Amino acid sequence: MDVTAISLPGLERAQASFERAAGRMASAPQPVDAVDLSTAAVDLLTARQDFTLNLKVLETSQQIQRETLDLLA
Repeated sequence: MDVTAISLPGLERAQASFERAAGRMASAPQPVDAVDLSTAAVDLLTARQDFTLNLKVLETSQQIQRETLDLLA
């Protein structure tokens, strides 16, 4: 199983979600509707957390690969 094949699409989805939420916040009409703004803020935080978690999976996978190579060498 290739963990990279799992984490990289997750990173791409998180980035796309972040960009959509940021775009909604940037294009919000004036005066800003608090409900729309809070929904976009939650979406931004969720996208950030998704990105962070997928990045951690990728980093852990790389660490395991390095340690496996060290054991075999």
